[in-house]
Amino acid sequence: MNRIIVLLFLLLAAVPARAQDAFLTALPGLGGGFGAQVEAVERLGALGDPRALPALRALSDGRLLRLADGTLLIRDGATLTNAATGAPAQAVEADTQRISINNRVRGALRGALGQLQIISPDPAERLAAAEAIFRSRNAENVPLLEAALARESVARIRDRIALALAASRLVATDPAAKRAGIEALGATASPEARSILLEARAANPEVLPQIEAAVAAIDQRLAIRRAAETLFQGLSLGSVLLLAALGLAVTFGVMGVINMAHGEFVMLGAYTTVVVQDLARDIPWLQPWSLPLAVPAAFLVTAAIGAAMERGLIRHLYGRPLETLLLTFGVGMMIQQAVRLAFGAQNREVISPPWMQGTLMLPFDVPVTANRLWILCFSLVIFGLILAAIRLTRFGLEMRAVTQRRPIAAAMGIRTGRVDALTFAFGSGIAGIAGVALSQIDNVSPNLGTAYIIDSFLVVVFGGVGSLAGTLIAGFGLGVINKMLEPWAGAVLAKVFVLVAVMVFIQRRPRGLFPQKGRAAEA
Repeated sequence: MNRIIVLLFLLLAAVPARAQDAFLTALPGLGGGFGAQVEAVERLGALGDPRALPALRALSDGRLLRLADGTLLIRDGATLTNAATGAPAQAVEADTQRISINNRVRGALRGALGQLQIISPDPAERLAAAEAIFRSRNAENVPLLEAALARESVARIRDRIALALAASRLVATDPAAKRAGIEALGATASPEARSILLEARAANPEVLPQIEAAVAAIDQRLAIRRAAETLFQGLSLGSVLLLAALGLAVTFGVMGVINMAHGEFVMLGAYTTVVVQDLARDIPWLQPWSLPLAVPAAFLVTAAIGAAMERGLIRHLYGRPLETLLLTFGVGMMIQQAVRLAFGAQNREVISPPWMQGTLMLPFDVPVTANRLWILCFSLVIFGLILAAIRLTRFGLEMRAVTQRRPIAAAMGIRTGRVDALTFAFGSGIAGIAGVALSQIDNVSPNLGTAYIIDSFLVVVFGGVGSLAGTLIAGFGLGVINKMLEPWAGAVLAKVFVLVAVMVFIQRRPRGLFPQKGRAAEA
């Protein structure tokens, strides 16, 4: 509290001497009768002098004291401060009298504090004051807001002060100020500004054309904002679908194995994140890195389980898709039960790092959650790494060779069994990485992957079996379409419509958007 008082008094250099004299003249009225208090509070609020803020707060909280000689003191715990000078003070308890107020004074205090908080050193207080003044819409606040806007450096607070200034000018008697307020409100994309303009139409027939034009401009900006929000939500959903489907695009699209345990591999990646976070909890310097460390850990854990599953079970069932489907379904149920026994059936909490928390504002004031934005970027990075691994590495070359012509690949010295195991492990590891990302936006539970298995197959089949580019376009395309339909049909019906549309599309193009060609298609 003392630091705030010192900061306030440092602002005195910006206060003219005449304003300082007015402050010292008005301050003693706070210790008088209720009528004198109301008059003093209103005068101090109108001055815009930062020294008045501690005194008015103390009066409101019952911490303003008066000595026998009329000197006013501010009590802050066991500390006493002179209300006029801000200097430390000492007084005998018997010599002090706490100043009482009534409801009329409290009403005046609310208005004065709202005016003075606009110059507070605390950004949160300045923002709250701008909001309060915006709601009150009083033309008398125009000079105060103009001065506050000139010295404000925080962009968000400047925007709110500018909005409050425009709203205050709208109710002014000066036609020029009124038009300036309408123009400023029309330049925003604020629903609140739109409501204010609509309310002002009946009382301001002389500027009705300007108001209508301003409302139309706001409507256009709001439409752009809604479209941008829908697009981001669709891309966000698409990034989740892409992450969940990328591993399946390798195991199903490249190997032809219908892995019904794919959702469980996603869930194992999420639980690996939980374990890594628990291990890092007792190491303070490692806590911020728990999520980045969980990415390779989840890949290695799920890749190892996938390799063991392929070598122990799936390699005996190549060319028998129905048996593979039933086998992987059973393995998935076993993995779910094992996780329930190890971690319990209740949801587990994964704390996002600070850089993934909060909301960011994009152009046109489009709010986006930081974790969704990070997951969107993360999904594109993972897609690029997978594409590079398949196209630019020896492992990717051998994987494509075995997929297209297994006998010829074996004749050229490629160990096909080893390639099969590595390919399945690679796809399972990607599913584990998807689980790390999903742990930031969904509950980590044994049923986590079940919700994504159908969507994953839908994305892979719609995009074209074996086509990573098709998986990318299908994931983002289905996400955007789904979010575009939700405002009209609701979340459930939108998903049903998308599913029906994909089924109809597959009837016409069974190989999806990007069917394989050449040897890969013949295989």
